[in-house]
Amino acid sequence: MRSIEQLTEEILSLPSEVRALLADKLVESLEFNADSAIQAAWVTEAQRRRDEVRNGSVEPISGEEALAQVRRLIES
Repeated sequence: MRSIEQLTEEILSLPSEVRALLADKLVESLEFNADSAIQAAWVTEAQRRRDEVRNGSVEPISGEEALAQVRRLIES
């Protein structure tokens, strides 16, 4: 059996579209105790955001840049 590290290395070598599909499937496979209506709303929102990135209407930024923006907002 492969270790988590080996699987991670293999997965990260896949094209980004394949990794995104895999991430969707992994998230869908998790069991949530949340209200099903809330869960459905979050899935819809996540898919909408994913589609915006894929179609180019939104350009993603790094986590570091996102945190820097939040810090600037808090400090002002």
